[in-house]
This record gives sequence, C-alpha cells and structure tokens, in this order.
Amino acid sequence: MATGDTGNTGRQRKDPVAGLLLAAGGGSRIGGPKAVIEVGGRRLVDRGVSTLSGGGCDPVMVVLGAADTPVRGAHTVINADWATGMGSSVRAGIDALPDAVDAVLIALADQPLVTSEAVRRLLDAHEQGARAAVATYGGNPRNPVLLGREHWSAVHNMAVRDTGARPFLRAYSHLVTAVACDDIASPQDIDTAEDLERVSGLLRGA
Repeated sequence: MATGDTGNTGRQRKDPVAGLLLAAGGGSRIGGPKAVIEVGGRRLVDRGVSTLSGGGCDPVMVVLGAADTPVRGAHTVINADWATGMGSSVRAGIDALPDAVDAVLIALADQPLVTSEAVRRLLDAHEQGARAAVATYGGNPRNPVLLGREHWSAVHNMAVRDTGARPFLRAYSHLVTAVACDDIASPQDIDTAEDLERVSGLLRGA
C-alpha cells in the first residue's frame, strides 16, 4: 500500500471536480480537534488538502468547526453546527460548492492513509462516466466518495447527525461505481491516541 501523497500529474480533466475535506470534529476521544493534530510533522488538515489537490481536485475546500485555523491551498467553510455531527459538515460543504463544479469528492481529515492515488482513481472513474463512486477496501465501501452534481440534493437531505454520504450510497447503490483501492490506500481513521500511534507508525514505515 502506498501511503505518501503524490503531486498532481498536471493532466487537465474535462469536468472540474472539487475536493471537500471534512475537518470540523472536536476529537473528544483524542483530546482536541483532529484538524490540527500532527501526524509525521504535518497537521491532518494539511495532509488532507495535499491529498485532494495532488489527486487532481480543483478547487479544494475544507469544512472547519471545532478548530478555526488557517489552511493553505484550500478555501475554508466554517460549520457553526459542527457539534451536531458529520452530517452538518457535509451539508455546509455542499452548500458552499461553486457553480462551475461538476462533481465533488468528499474525504475525511482523520484518514491520512487515503492517498492521492485513490483520489485520482475515483476521478478517473468520473471521467469514464461514473456519476457516483466510492472507494472500496476488501469490497466494503468507505472513503473517499465522489458525487455528481445531480446527487447533491439527495445527499444533503440524507446527511443528518453523524452520517454523511452513507445513507445515499445504500439507498442508491445501483447508481454507485465501486472503485477498489486496497492496493494504494487504507481507510484507517484516527479516533484515539492508540489510533494515532498506529497510523503514525504505518506512515513512518511507508
């Protein structure tokens, strides 16, 4: 599994896809906002932005909440309702997407083992006609998730409390393209200090 971010290939995509990084959580189980937690000397929010931009997303947007912090290379969206759960961040991010964008790729800041290669693989599926796509690991859908503009309203309506795009993926599974990313990424997230130590070790090993 490749765990390092890679640079953008520079290839011009025919339809713009925004990257949306959800980084608003308070990190109650780890002792502070996840966005500003450092892994390998870099904040999770900065790693996420690099992953999305390196995979070809443009523009890149970050939803912040518990930590209102400057983020280079991205437009920030403040979610005042972040404490209600991830659903409010999904809605805030969708509401802020520019009109020129054809699709959005949603990623989570606390999954630093998701790579630019995985992002690029989903964007390639979009270029080949997929209007909704999800990265899978061992056949299980996780993150990132790509959504064409025509699906934003449904996702917005279904994103409540601590759920994001998952209800949409289940309800409209017949419309979703599964994109295997086992060989290039991992959806392991960071919720606790033990998770942080484990993921940091994997990044060092890579």
